[in-house]
Amino acid sequence: SENMRRIQGKNTRPEMVVRALLRALGHPGYRLHRGALPGKPDIAYIGRRKAIIVNGCFWHGHDCKKGSRRPNTNQAYWIPKIKRNQDRDLINKAALAELGWNYLVVWECELRDVGKLSTRLREFLG
Repeated sequence: SENMRRIQGKNTRPEMVVRALLRALGHPGYRLHRGALPGKPDIAYIGRRKAIIVNGCFWHGHDCKKGSRRPNTNQAYWIPKIKRNQDRDLINKAALAELGWNYLVVWECELRDVGKLSTRLREFLG
């Protein structure tokens, strides 16, 4: 539990990279971690009703190399925890859609190809 206390949930390196890309693309004016929205999306454009969710591959069970890796220790804890994160993500995305919000999920592994990620962000924001 000491390790878990040290893990950040906000302003992570992947989130900061995405925010820097958004500014470079000319899309400032976002709001961070809006508690009034389901799941508190990392980045929200309120007027456009668009949210960007930045997920860590391991923590949210992405199907990439890092995300599909199974922990070697305490699997009885980690595997259900990651499954709960995935279930919660589905619920939050459905709730955002029900409120009329569009959302984009950016995975940590996508930061390796900044050009491709920039294109995705540009297309999403219009």
